[in-house]
Amino acid sequence: MPAKKDDRSAAPPLPEPLAVPVADSHTHLDMQREQGTVEEALAKAASVGVTTVIQVGCDVTGSRWAADTAAAYDNVWAAVALHPNEAPRIVHGDPDGWSRQGERQPGGPAALEAALAEIDALAALPQVRAVGETGLDYFRTGEGGVEAQQLSFRRHIDIAKRHGKALVIHDREAHADVLRILDEEGAPDAVVFHCYSGDAAMAKLCADKGYFMSFAGNVTYKNAQDLRDAVAVAPLELLLVETDAPFLTPVPYRGRPNAPYLIPVTVRAMAAAKGVGEDELGTALGENTARAFGYGNPAGGDTA
Repeated sequence: MPAKKDDRSAAPPLPEPLAVPVADSHTHLDMQREQGTVEEALAKAASVGVTTVIQVGCDVTGSRWAADTAAAYDNVWAAVALHPNEAPRIVHGDPDGWSRQGERQPGGPAALEAALAEIDALAALPQVRAVGETGLDYFRTGEGGVEAQQLSFRRHIDIAKRHGKALVIHDREAHADVLRILDEEGAPDAVVFHCYSGDAAMAKLCADKGYFMSFAGNVTYKNAQDLRDAVAVAPLELLLVETDAPFLTPVPYRGRPNAPYLIPVTVRAMAAAKGVGEDELGTALGENTARAFGYGNPAGGDTA
């Protein structure tokens, strides 16, 4: 039976294809499998001009899956890490479900060290082009989890630098500490603020440091003028686009499942905010993503 027009579980329709190929710099294909296979997701994305995706891990299991998937598909690259909320879950457990990731027994510092060692090993693989998503998230983590988050973040920075990989940052309600720790540890050559959440002033700070800023579907939301202002002031050569699918579906499909094929909706919103043509922005986005993650070209072929 076909989905009803108001069915919030229904996949949005295909947008008009982009003329210039771009990459989805941050997606979670492992969380989209109810919508179809990886092959189907990639084919759907390619049909609208999204020719490369960065598959991002959030824990050890997801990071292994990301690495395996990137090894299996030429147009997929992997990022591996422990999400900021995963670190305190490993150390302190999650008996009351604060993380919304299910119950977990505490493992203590030794368990965190073991998980970080696995991420370190995965980061050495050639199809893994980034360490992330790491960073800080103070939205759900209480004071007791901050120490574990900050320790994990510092360790991920070290892993990225030792392996020469990009660092993908999740920054939620923690701007000052994220920037401070990057300064204290020394940032890797390529830093990507995934789902950029700062304002125009922070965008200027990131630009001064040469950090990439990746914008997701929430740049289309009515209450997201700060994000559009950030797009406007960020240098064209530091802009990326992402879905963070299945989350952050752009307007007018907010609340329905997100997927890489919806990137064109966000690209067009970014072009309007930036005051540039869609093709000009698309060219920059493709080149920037390839440069940030160190693969050969926007279509996903490795020329290294």
